[in-house]
Amino acid sequence: MPLVTLTDVMQPALTKGHAVAGLVTLGWEDMRAYVAAAEAEGCPVILQAGPGCRAHTPLPVLGAMFRYLADASSVPVVAHLDHGYTAEECRAALDAGFTSVMFDGSRLPLAENIARTRDIAQMAHAAGASCEGEIGFVGYADGESSAGTDSAEAAQFAAETGVDAMAISLGNVHLQQDQDGGLDEPRLRAIEAVTDVPLVIHGGSGVPAAQRRALARGSNICKYNIGTELRMAFGTALRAAVEADPDRFDRVEILKDTHAPLVAATRRVLVALKG
Repeated sequence: MPLVTLTDVMQPALTKGHAVAGLVTLGWEDMRAYVAAAEAEGCPVILQAGPGCRAHTPLPVLGAMFRYLADASSVPVVAHLDHGYTAEECRAALDAGFTSVMFDGSRLPLAENIARTRDIAQMAHAAGASCEGEIGFVGYADGESSAGTDSAEAAQFAAETGVDAMAISLGNVHLQQDQDGGLDEPRLRAIEAVTDVPLVIHGGSGVPAAQRRALARGSNICKYNIGTELRMAFGTALRAAVEADPDRFDRVEILKDTHAPLVAATRRVLVALKG
C-alpha cells in the first residue's frame, strides 16, 4: 500500500492501546527485513532514516527505497526522518517523499525549540506529512546524559508547536546495548496529565522489554525507536555469515544470510508492542 503518515499510525495506537516501532534503518538489508517482519505480524512499521543513514545514502534514494517497500507491502509503512536538525534538512526529506519528519531542537532553549518546531510542523502539514518534536534532551550511553522532560514545558511545547508526536526524556538514552535501565513512570504520568499528544521514546533498545510491553498497552507512549538492539542482531548474523565460509566473497550472498535472523529479531520487537 502507499506510504502513510505518522499520524495515520499513531492516532490508532493512542486510541486502541498499543505502540508502533520506529525502526532505525542503515541500508536495504535491514529495511526490507523490517517490512517483512511487520507483514508477518500484521502491524504497521515506521522506517526511520537517522543522521548516520543519511550520511551514507542520499535522502532522495532513501525516499525511493521506502516508497518501493511500502507499495509492495500489505501493511502501513511510514517514511520518517529521524533527528532532523535544520528546516532545510526537513524540507529535503519532504521533497524526497518522506511522510513524516522529526525536528530535534532538544538542545535549544525552550522558546527557540518551540518556535523552530512550530515552523517545521506547519511546513510538514502543508505537505500532507506529520511532524515529531522533542522536549527534554535524550542523551547517549557513555556520552551526554539525558535531561528529564518537565511536564509544564511538555504541555507548553505540545500546545504551541502543533506537533503530531512528542519525544520525551524519561531516563532513556540512545545506543544502550543492555536493558538494565528503565523509564521514569511518575514523570511519564505527570506528562500524560497535561497533554494528550502521542508520546515517543527514543533509545527504546535500552528499555526493559517487559516495561515496553506494559507501557505500550497502558500509557500514551505510541512509538518506541529501536536501533541498537536490531543493529546488534544484524551484526551478529553478518559475522556468522562471514565466518561460516572464509572462501565466500560475494557480499550479496553473504548478506542473504542476515535476512532470516533479522526478521526474527524484529518480530520479537513488534510482538511486544502490539495491542
